[in-house]
Amino acid sequence: MRTNRSIAALLLTAALPLAACSNGDDAGEARTEPAKTSSPAPSTSVDCTDQSLDQAEWMEHCADQPGTGGDGQPASLEFGKTYSWPDGLKVSITEARIFTDWSEYEEPDPSMYEFRLKLKVTNASKTPVNLDELSTVVEGATNGGEAYGTEYENDAAPLSGRLAPGITTVKTEDGALEKKYGKNIVVTVQRVTEDFETDYEFPEFTGTITE
Repeated sequence: MRTNRSIAALLLTAALPLAACSNGDDAGEARTEPAKTSSPAPSTSVDCTDQSLDQAEWMEHCADQPGTGGDGQPASLEFGKTYSWPDGLKVSITEARIFTDWSEYEEPDPSMYEFRLKLKVTNASKTPVNLDELSTVVEGATNGGEAYGTEYENDAAPLSGRLAPGITTVKTEDGALEKKYGKNIVVTVQRVTEDFETDYEFPEFTGTITE
């Protein structure tokens, strides 16, 4: 009998580590640790205002970034910066300048800042774009006020006609803002198709009317 007790004690001792490893689950199932997930690698830094950026790069790196319009919010850019729509059409406001080149039948209004915007438009898509889709709204950035839209005769290049793929052009938009609203302005570039099938974002550009 002494020999049997020794064997039983030996078996009990061998079983203790197994009991200590038990997790206490009713079904005796082993508890598994949740798999560790690694954070996604940051995307390559891309200048979303770079005019040489092609459409595929813009969609990969810029479509969800704030300030490009792809995140559901209007892009807010300074004059000289470029906004790109997802189809590859790009636009920037290069300047807003007091207009002085009056024709014979035009004359300035002393109560107004009468100005001309210049828009640089690039078609980086693979299809022609109708520039009639574009228009601008100009508002005072300091204490409100909206500019009157007009068109001064000399050297006007209104937003109209078709722009072929790969072509860059400079167009003009003219306006007059009451002087009480100041020279700091916000220019919203609207893009609306004739059939209203595509819901484009309207980027905003901030700058100053210069002499």
